[in-house]
Amino acid sequence: MVHFEPKNDAAPQADAGLAPVTYLPGAAPGMKRRSPLQAAASEPDAEIDDVDADADAETDADADALDQRERAEKVLLHRLRGRSLSTVEALLVLNGTGVDSGEASEVIEKFIQLQYLDEAKLADQIIHSHNVRKGLGRTGVEAEMRRRKLDPSVMMDKLEELPDDEAERAIDLATKRMGQMERFDDQTIDRRLTGFLMRKGYSSAAVRLAVKAAMDSRGGGSRVRFR
Repeated sequence: MVHFEPKNDAAPQADAGLAPVTYLPGAAPGMKRRSPLQAAASEPDAEIDDVDADADAETDADADALDQRERAEKVLLHRLRGRSLSTVEALLVLNGTGVDSGEASEVIEKFIQLQYLDEAKLADQIIHSHNVRKGLGRTGVEAEMRRRKLDPSVMMDKLEELPDDEAERAIDLATKRMGQMERFDDQTIDRRLTGFLMRKGYSSAAVRLAVKAAMDSRGGGSRVRFR
């Protein structure tokens, strides 16, 4: 007896009428399905890489800013070893280093707290060097304080502490200066002494008094001399 196998023509015919099957990534026949965690662990994560790159860039920028601030502080310290500075002068030094204004202000506050910057002390130094040693009057001392850009309130307080002896100091300077002018006539002496004392920063009243006192100190009264 002959046994016949039935033909299965339905499947090919059905397949012929269907579109090709497209499998999702990782879901082809015979592939083991992976969990989302396994997929994430095995594939590169571009978003995480971008975050890491941004974090590295921020870290580098912070490090650069810190280095710049440290360099700025060293520059300012070096200048302060040479001479005292006012707050404005120190700020100008920091601006020259390229540090931003916020960092510069923080450095200034730090140096004030450490007493590296002390405007009252600087004002005392100016009084000693210009009033005591150089013999400048109040106006001359004030001009130097303004040139050094001291805080106005500090400057006024220190000027008020100056002794009220400007006339006496002007007379002393004028009398000493007379020793270099004996060969000149009275008019020339008057003009030169007046200019000398005005440049020293003495008031016009103190200058007039000092010139008269110096000329009277010669003992012989007014004299006419020629060069």
